[in-house]
Amino acid sequence: MMRLLFVCSRNQLRSPTAEAVWKVRAGYEARSAGTSPHARRTISPADIRWADVILVMEAKHRDRMRATFTRLLEHKRLHCLDIPDDYRFMDPVLVTLLGERVAACLASEGIGSSAQR
Repeated sequence: MMRLLFVCSRNQLRSPTAEAVWKVRAGYEARSAGTSPHARRTISPADIRWADVILVMEAKHRDRMRATFTRLLEHKRLHCLDIPDDYRFMDPVLVTLLGERVAACLASEGIGSSAQR
């Protein structure tokens, strides 16, 4: 199973949507977290250790994670999806964007849509 960690700021809209979309796909496990101390679920070192691939919604999330978890991220695959905070939970446009952009990131690493580990 490929473990995907989705990260946004407050873990309320984008990353929980990504988790919901990808956890039902064969060959994947998914979690979500936020970089803000006020997030519904704040990212932890355990989340980073758990993940095979980390996908952040914006560059600011990547930068915050690198500043906070420098050593833990040294050998992790980290991708920025460039998805702004313009969507509601499970917005159909967001679901489509997530499907396309996550698949492209995984494909860039040679991981197919039904990858299994």
